[in-house]
Amino acid sequence: MTTWTINLAGLGLIGLIVWWFWLYRPPALRVAGPQPIEIIVADGVYTPARIEVPAGKPVTLRFLRKDPSPCAEKALFETLSVSADLPIGKPTDVIVTPPQPGEYEFTCQMRMYRGALVAR
Repeated sequence: MTTWTINLAGLGLIGLIVWWFWLYRPPALRVAGPQPIEIIVADGVYTPARIEVPAGKPVTLRFLRKDPSPCAEKALFETLSVSADLPIGKPTDVIVTPPQPGEYEFTCQMRMYRGALVAR
């Protein structure tokens, strides 16, 4: 009986980890105008982590890093060939233009912080 309980608890934890790191999609913030979008970098996450933007138009993302972790030092948009250094406590504007509809991931250099621009 105890072995079954431990195995079921382990499978439940594995399922939770898979959902959290690979399957969970936070609700998207929809951008209506040309104002900068503020993204807070703290506690291992970008907030908001999913942002809907118009395709083909430049978007200003204003990163505010609150986390002193070395992992949070950079924001990388690999598919758009854009990167930025993020100093602690100073807003940093990053201008990106998603060329066509699709999803464009942004991460820290270790890929632990993860976010996405969803171009429509």
